[in-house]
Order: sequence, then C-alpha cells, then structure tokens
Amino acid sequence: MTDDDRNPVLRILDRGDRMQRRHASAAFVIGVFKKFGEDRAGRLAALIAYYSFFSVFPLLLVLVTTLGFVFGDDATVREEIAGSALAQIPVVGNSLQTGSLEGNGIGLAVGIVGALWAGLGAMLAGQDAMNAVWDVPIRERPNPLYSRVRALLMLGVLGMQLIGATVLSAIGPELPGLNGIAQIGIALGTIALNTFVVGLAFQVLTDRRLSVAQIWPGAVFAGVGYYVLQTLGTRLVAQRISTAGEVYGTFASVIGLLTYFYLLAQVTVLAAVVNVVRDRRLYPRSLLGDDHTEADRRAQLAYAREAKRSDAINIEIRPSAHAER
Repeated sequence: MTDDDRNPVLRILDRGDRMQRRHASAAFVIGVFKKFGEDRAGRLAALIAYYSFFSVFPLLLVLVTTLGFVFGDDATVREEIAGSALAQIPVVGNSLQTGSLEGNGIGLAVGIVGALWAGLGAMLAGQDAMNAVWDVPIRERPNPLYSRVRALLMLGVLGMQLIGATVLSAIGPELPGLNGIAQIGIALGTIALNTFVVGLAFQVLTDRRLSVAQIWPGAVFAGVGYYVLQTLGTRLVAQRISTAGEVYGTFASVIGLLTYFYLLAQVTVLAAVVNVVRDRRLYPRSLLGDDHTEADRRAQLAYAREAKRSDAINIEIRPSAHAER
C-alpha cells in the first residue's frame, strides 16, 4: 500500500497539484500565495500597519489644527470636510463629524513631529517589504539617509493622493441630476488615483528599476482593493462600533482602525508579490514540495542569489579583521 493510499490528505493534495499545473489561472494564484508565505510578507505588512496606525492620529491633529487656524469653528467647513474622502477612514471620519476645528500651536507642533516619525516608519517598512519580495540583497539597499529622503517623498505623494481623493468626493454633489453617473465616475476616479499612487510607490520604494509593464497588474489590484476596503470597511467598522456598548466602543474603535490598516498593508504587499510572480513567471509551483517545477527552481535560485550577495558583506569584512591581528 502506498503512502497516498494510507493518507487521503496526500491524495487530495496530489490531485489538486496536478489540476493547478494544467490551469494557468489557478497556478498563478497558488504561486502568489506560496511566495507570499516564503517571503514572510504577512509580517512585513503587519509592521507597515503598525506605523500607519500611529501616524493617523498625529495627522488628524495637524489637519484639524491647521483648518482651525484658517477657518475657525465654521460649521459649514466642518460639514464639507466630514463628507470628504477623510470620512472613508474608520473612526477618524466620525471624529471629524463630531469634533470641532480649533487652532493650537502646540497641537500643530506635536502633530507634525508625531506624523513624521510614524509616517517615516511606515514608509521605511514599506521599502523593506518591497525589497524583500523582489529579493533585493541587503548590501544593495540604500543607506539610511537616502532611504529617509525617499520615504519623505512618498509621504508627500500620499498627501497629494488624499487631496485628490477629497476633490473627487466633492465633485459628486456639484452634479445635479447625475448622481448615479457621478458616483460611478467618482469610484473609477478614486480607483485610478489609487492605482497611480500605488504604482509610483512600487517604483520609489523598490531598489530595482521597474518598468510600467512590471508593476501595473499589482497596482490595479491594489487600487481596486483599496476602494473596496474604503467603501466596505468603513461601513462594517461603523456598524460594529454602533452595536458595541459604551465601554467596549472605545476598544472596538481602536481594533477596527488597526484592522483597517492591517488589511490595507496586506493588500499592498500582496499586490507587490503579484508583480514578482507575473514578471518572473513563478508558477506553477509544487504543492507537495517533492516534485519541483521549473518555477520552483527559479524561486530557489533567486533566494540563493539574495543570500549569497548578503553574505558577501561578511566575506569582505573578514580580511580587515585578520589584518588588524
């Protein structure tokens, strides 16, 4: 009796393996999730979500304080802001709707410092994630100063995206009689803006020269994923908070916001993996790990090259250590 006869799980996996090797779409999906696991991309995404979570509140403080200086406690302006793209962020949107706009110099300074610290952390974590999925050796990654310059550049781009999304959200009400068409146009415009910014982030945060052909599938995937999370995530979190008690409502708010950023980060890193698997054709992959495919060998070769180039740092350091003796 063979091992497959004794173990029905192996028989199922073997059939699934043969099936996915015959269908490119299934093989591609499995290849993406296999590389996602091999790169431990989930942990990298969790680090991005951690810093993103802590950057929201200082940014909100900067926004409210700045608008407070400019407009004061103007109910009309507050309503317009509450109905903009900022309302798509769970918890933050509710804070804008119920809070007031006040200008405070100390609050502005604290908000800027906190936002820069957490925002830079999120961008640096994003650089590590992009370089990891593209198998960039550590020795070929930029120095800390250049990394932070690029992180600041990306923070500016994300700020421009927020402004653009706000403008798109404000256009809809200005189109009387075309509400349905306007909403479709706003949705497509938001997806297009998300796609452009994600594609730019892939190029800025990765220490590889990437062409548009290499990044557009993942950018589109992330652009659509962001829109779905912005639309459904806000409603789900708001519903959970409304049904929670007074004590648990605060915990529900924090957990809901953290979950929101965690899912955004997961979608971002998964989109980068989509680009790598498509570009290097890392599919079909073996499910059982015993009958390796050509894609398995290409993946192993990329990991081996990355490890070899990273270990070369130690090889270069050893001669100087002996010379000192």
